[in-house]
Amino acid sequence: MRTGVWLVGARGSVATTSIVGGLALRAGLAGPTGCVTELPELRGPALPSFADLVFGGHDVATTPLCKRAEALADSGVIPGRLVTALPDELAAVEQELRPAPVGSTQADRAAAVVRDLTAFRDRHGLDRVVVVNVSATEPAPAPHPGHADPDALRAALTGPDEVLPPSSLYGYAALLAGCPYVDFTPSTGLRLPALAALAEQLRLPYAGHDGKTGETLVKSVLAPMFAMRNLAVRSWSGVNLLGGGDGATLADPAANAAKVQSKQRVLGETLGYVPQGGTRIEYVEELGDFKTAWDLITFAGFLGTGMRMEFTWHGCDSALAAPLVLDLARLTAAAHAAGHVGPLAELGFFFKDPLGTPTHSLAEQWARLADFTRGLHEGVDGSDDNVG
Repeated sequence: MRTGVWLVGARGSVATTSIVGGLALRAGLAGPTGCVTELPELRGPALPSFADLVFGGHDVATTPLCKRAEALADSGVIPGRLVTALPDELAAVEQELRPAPVGSTQADRAAAVVRDLTAFRDRHGLDRVVVVNVSATEPAPAPHPGHADPDALRAALTGPDEVLPPSSLYGYAALLAGCPYVDFTPSTGLRLPALAALAEQLRLPYAGHDGKTGETLVKSVLAPMFAMRNLAVRSWSGVNLLGGGDGATLADPAANAAKVQSKQRVLGETLGYVPQGGTRIEYVEELGDFKTAWDLITFAGFLGTGMRMEFTWHGCDSALAAPLVLDLARLTAAAHAAGHVGPLAELGFFFKDPLGTPTHSLAEQWARLADFTRGLHEGVDGSDDNVG
């Protein structure tokens, strides 16, 4: 199943790491560590192989992809040997990257994205294209009457207003081009009534939001533990320090607020109440593409005995996110091929703020994902072993 992976923010750290990783897996130069779709419980014939993935994308930046890969290698994010071994492959992907569209109206810009997606699909003879948003976090948009339904949105986009934030405009264009959409960011994406309705009308699946790669991943394991042991969490406070482009973006208070809201939701929905404390995100340029999170949890046990727990997470955001981007592209492509429509709640395992899922427990999310993937594989002829 030849599958296009169209990355919004294609020259960023997460996208570049995803591209290098996908090319390295295709060439047999690296193993699939971090790719959950290669675990025995998930792999199977419904998923496109890594060799079937074709990369393209949009970005406002113009730095050549090979230069971005070299910079990530210099900072220890990806092995330098892979960049050295894949110059022709990276050059081929470079030819598939397009500048962010410009136009007098958002309708014009959406039409330009549709043309790019359609041409990419036709040029490579792809069965389908999955659009994945890995661009910078956006502030929450102001309400607009065009958000209400597809007809109102279509009319509003022809006017002078900036009706949709970029993540939603790309999502709108993806739907018009017949492409499933995945939002790996905490941005709005398809979380507007008009866009959700349009996805239903066009019979397309979508997934999101905000990839779960670090501190929140740990929260989704620990919070159910406290709940199942009937231990009362009194406070849960966290400090996140990160550099890189994402850190610089989150220095903006509005973008920071959108990210914090996404990170905090797991506690209230898992514990059934919101403990004291919050999450603070700070930009530390020196950290580059790495991030550190420190959390302090205070809780009460039997007879009110007070206790505490602390943990520190130090990780490379791009290296944690990139395999999940590849996983989501493969799973969403398979879901599209199987005829799934609307929000893919079963992919909640991958997200901090998942669409349509009633649980934030990682174990429960994993069980749902495994059941879902098993169903995808059962609908495919097992002789067509299309695993990576």
